[in-house]
Amino acid sequence: MANALIIVDVQNDFCEGGSLGVAGGADVAAGISRLLAAEPDRWDHVVATKDYHVDPGAHFGDPPDFIDSWPRHCVVGTTGSEFHPRLETGRVEAIFHKGEHAAAYSGFEGHAGDGLGLAEWLRRRDVDRVDVVGIATDHCVRATALDAAREGFATTVLLELTAAVAPATLDVALRALDGAGVTMVGEPVIRAA
Repeated sequence: MANALIIVDVQNDFCEGGSLGVAGGADVAAGISRLLAAEPDRWDHVVATKDYHVDPGAHFGDPPDFIDSWPRHCVVGTTGSEFHPRLETGRVEAIFHKGEHAAAYSGFEGHAGDGLGLAEWLRRRDVDRVDVVGIATDHCVRATALDAAREGFATTVLLELTAAVAPATLDVALRALDGAGVTMVGEPVIRAA
């Protein structure tokens, strides 16, 4: 069997200076790159997800409520939807786009360029274990890790390579991950904006 690293939404709009920036996002991008360079054989496969909005309807709010609606972010064709420049993407084998026309938090809601979903892509490569990193711990990382566990993958979140939005939502996310049997390694990272 094989293992994979899932890099969740390390995009410009989710890092400092972006329309929905999370404090520490750029450091997460750099940290993932350092780990991939330091341990090139740690994972058999490396994939990434992207929020990739065309017209996600009520997912964009004016004004946003920051619960179910958000400022415009990761719109297809904008620099905000691109990976952060500190994320080294040379090892990324496939990118899974999610949320074109509706809200989507989990990478397992996305699809690769050939239309294949993340779970099927991993199964075709005999992956049974995944590590999850990225942005934000309390939203898309949480949703992706929960879905990975539901899909039957042994799932670990590398907390030091994630960035969270807020203490309250981080606490809810950590309890949900623990309750789903997701392994968490390291200390949760949350920085003041």
